[in-house]
Amino acid sequence: MASSFRYNKRMTNINENDCTIEYVQIDGLAVMKIVKHCHEECSGNLDIAQGALLGLVVENRLEITNCFPFPKSYDDENWDEEEYQLDMMRKLRKVNVDHYHVGWYQSSDVGGFLSQLLLESQYHYQTSIEESVVLLYDTQKTARGFLTLKAYRMTPQAIKMYKENEFTPEALRQCKVGYENLMMEVPVVIRNSPLTNILLGELQEMIPPQQGSNFLDLGTASVLEGQLRSLMDRVDDLNQEAIKFNRYQQQVVRQAQDKHRYMAKRAQENAARQAKDEPPLPEEDMNKLFRPIPVLPRLAPMIMAGQVDAYSQHISQFCSQSLAKLYVMQSLQKDKEQ
Repeated sequence: MASSFRYNKRMTNINENDCTIEYVQIDGLAVMKIVKHCHEECSGNLDIAQGALLGLVVENRLEITNCFPFPKSYDDENWDEEEYQLDMMRKLRKVNVDHYHVGWYQSSDVGGFLSQLLLESQYHYQTSIEESVVLLYDTQKTARGFLTLKAYRMTPQAIKMYKENEFTPEALRQCKVGYENLMMEVPVVIRNSPLTNILLGELQEMIPPQQGSNFLDLGTASVLEGQLRSLMDRVDDLNQEAIKFNRYQQQVVRQAQDKHRYMAKRAQENAARQAKDEPPLPEEDMNKLFRPIPVLPRLAPMIMAGQVDAYSQHISQFCSQSLAKLYVMQSLQKDKEQ
């Protein structure tokens, strides 16, 4: 389900290089709404949950104070997404709640969040609302005990690439864009009110002390296994794209050789006709004889390379602690058997 974008007039026509957002501050209430919506939407199926982020820009931070979900468009044939979002923001404004649109959120595997649809949606957001971010929430990793909430923005190079709408190798080289600078991560800070912090402190005192066994929890092992499987799939896909590009390069070289041989042959024939005082052969359009081979777009392979890089970074985060826990558990198991 593609996310549509709506924006406020006060935020339009801002240059993408003027952003001074250094971090994202999100209220605990908005986090709980996102968590509740994503887990309800994604439970038992592969659907993606999406919604709008509301807030405002204060100095060097983007404050997200509220949010609301995007319902499934196929639930009602007469449902209008644009009218729904405008109606929601009007109602929030009536009750004196921040109603300025500052981005959107989506449930996704954070390691492989990069996709052409996400880039297109974020491009439209950032060219309309310069400060906007996309907030990604990983339901599977959070269900294993690792809260994963990350904010991303497109880099100026990626925005320039989408404006030119050219994804050939030459265009990407001119824009100086690669998989490593398609998106940039913005730090996320969760903020709670003082009353909420007091309540959490009281609840923590009511919880009985832990027995000291949670440090050996092997939840990271399942996360690591899933990410390794996804990494292998992305590497296989990237290898197939590399094979296609190598085949394209071979076709270009073969066509260039055929064109060179053809031109050399015509030059010999014209030389022989000139020796016989005959007129040279008429000029022919080389593009009709040798049709240019269309250049393969490089956006999809670049996204796959970005996914491989993201999975590698996440695996490195879990690898050391997972291996340490596994070795400890192995030692404990041997002692138990003895």
